[in-house]
Amino acid sequence: MRAFRIETPGESPRLAQIATPDPGPGEVAIKIAACGLNFADLLMIEGTYQDTPAPPFTLGMEVAGVVTALGEGVTAPAVGTRVAVFGGQGGLAEQGVFDAARCVTIPDAMPFETAAGFLVAYGTSHLALTHRARLNAGERLLVLGAAGGVGLTAVELGAAMGAEVIAVARGADKLAVAQKAGAAHLIDSGTHDLRDRVRALGGADVVYDAVGGDAFAAALRATNPEGRILTIGFASGTVPQIPANILLVKNITVHGVYWGGYMRFAPKVVTDSLDALITMYAAGQIRPHIGATYPLDRVDDALALLKSRKSTGKVVVTT
Repeated sequence: MRAFRIETPGESPRLAQIATPDPGPGEVAIKIAACGLNFADLLMIEGTYQDTPAPPFTLGMEVAGVVTALGEGVTAPAVGTRVAVFGGQGGLAEQGVFDAARCVTIPDAMPFETAAGFLVAYGTSHLALTHRARLNAGERLLVLGAAGGVGLTAVELGAAMGAEVIAVARGADKLAVAQKAGAAHLIDSGTHDLRDRVRALGGADVVYDAVGGDAFAAALRATNPEGRILTIGFASGTVPQIPANILLVKNITVHGVYWGGYMRFAPKVVTDSLDALITMYAAGQIRPHIGATYPLDRVDDALALLKSRKSTGKVVVTT
């Protein structure tokens, strides 16, 4: 089968022919229909992601497809079941084996392309806004990187939860996507003073930050007393250093949110969150935005688009 792999440390990934894997104990085999790309895939290529596997390995953290075989001790999901799964690796391939316990059954009406980009983006934002920040209706939610893979889901879920959403993104096209997802206020990160604009709107009660860098510093200074800041990632490439004196004076709480970590130490938090999200999707309450799809033989182009930060929503690779 074809798989997009890193064979040795420091080597660029390439599309290669490898043996089709068989499921081991506790695993299922999946015929992969689509794989959602994440910023973490770029970090894995650079070797800087906290959970980068030792080479050789196949890239691709989250997939959707059909179960084709069960490993020893597995009774569900049954062969033929449509599933999505966060495997952490192995998704940019025609077939793969994954932990059966991580598989989420997807509705027949959910396209594989949608399902492949659903778990990480929506799971991260739902867990962050509900479990970590305890976002309340009527609060003001500031979303940095609001048109990106995770940021756009934070806009959509925040609006669905009754928050007044301030979306920050670069350019009119990205802001239009955020507005369609439910943003009440739009700020162009390239042309406006973020701190002053947010303060003029009444300040932020909750900040969702997948960007870091200067945007974090500006958002911190626009956060209201007893505000909560959700640290999601550092797409800017700069990890902010947090001045503790501001946290003290304004009684601000900063929450780290690493969705993948919950899969290990509190998996029920994740499964409950995903169950709620699937229910919301089935009820038409959320409408995932797939910004671009590419076939497996153009995965380099898909990664380049993601790296350029010109995409909106999720970038998905199909097999």
